[in-house]
Amino acid sequence: MPNIVAKNLKNVELPVKFNEVEFIWEAKSNDEKLIYTKALECEFCLVVKDRGNSYVIKCDKLTRPAKLEAVQMALEAYKQLFASDVISQATAVKKPKNLESKYIINSDELLNRLEDCEYKRIFVEIGFGSGRHLLYQAKENPEALIIGIEVYKPACLQVENLAGINGLKNIVLLNLDARLVMSLLKSNSIDRLFLHFPVPWGKSKMRRVVSPQFALECQRTLKDGGTFELRSDDRDYTDFTIGCFMDLKNANIQIFKNRFLEISSKYEDRWIRQNKDIYDVICAFYGSSDELDLDFKFEFSGLKLEYIKSNFANKTIKYSDHFIHLERIYILDNGDALVRVAFGSFYRPEHRYLLISRQNTIYLFKKPLLTPENIKAHNNLEDMLKCATL
Repeated sequence: MPNIVAKNLKNVELPVKFNEVEFIWEAKSNDEKLIYTKALECEFCLVVKDRGNSYVIKCDKLTRPAKLEAVQMALEAYKQLFASDVISQATAVKKPKNLESKYIINSDELLNRLEDCEYKRIFVEIGFGSGRHLLYQAKENPEALIIGIEVYKPACLQVENLAGINGLKNIVLLNLDARLVMSLLKSNSIDRLFLHFPVPWGKSKMRRVVSPQFALECQRTLKDGGTFELRSDDRDYTDFTIGCFMDLKNANIQIFKNRFLEISSKYEDRWIRQNKDIYDVICAFYGSSDELDLDFKFEFSGLKLEYIKSNFANKTIKYSDHFIHLERIYILDNGDALVRVAFGSFYRPEHRYLLISRQNTIYLFKKPLLTPENIKAHNNLEDMLKCATL
């Protein structure tokens, strides 16, 4: 990560501009401060940490932009304007590269793609790994859009490369937690949902993809007659999955043992050579589900700046399906406050800054994703900031 270490910093009045970089304001909190920065059409914060005998300047990870060169330019500009007695630096400004991907997209791009979907059917594969099964489905079903979800970034890059080599155009990849993506999908929109050889998490079942909530999301998002298909070598995970889906209404469950498929992963090939059993659970859903009512603005009202500044404390509250963590408060030179919070679902929390003034309160940079957990967390966050027990 690009950074600068300097022995001393100069006092420079903000806002100030150096070449193509603007430093707008700063917010202080004990031994660190955030500098609201603009560079290459990106908005983010630099963070300056006081280590006693030196200062470390780098990009704040919560607001880090996609363009690394914007961070590098900002650090170089900060060094020229503010730093003296530089001890070390890693800020080489590189020529921008074309990082555009044909396949790997973010959650906003997915929603846009699905809004005007040209494909007759939609398949989703969770944890596609090496991509053998996902690429097979794309080749065999050119009329279907194949959505691959994988938390391991190198796997996304590998499958992106293979999709390009094979000239496949009906694939999109997301480097996200599948449980988050499921909460973004419309009801009755998916034809087939695959989960092949998920990590069992035998000692930490809360980390499993499958849960009672996940089963409900499958039922909601799958079309009439749509199927969820688990393939696993782990008997405990298979039994757990069956239990979650057995509690649903209007579900038809089929169970197979050592069923032959035309395509298999390299790990499955290894397990078959070791004579391990392979289990399949196919759950078909019938009927339709109500669409989620997610018309929500993520706005605040009635928050009192001075009250929050006087009563703020690091605090976490856990609910059944979400949490809120008030992490830190920063104060701007004009008296406004910047509050760092984490909230939302346990498996995919949001990390945001709230900019609180006497006039209003807004999410700085970006609002949370529109999910049921985030809506509930936002409402409870608003209550917490109004509460006398901050």
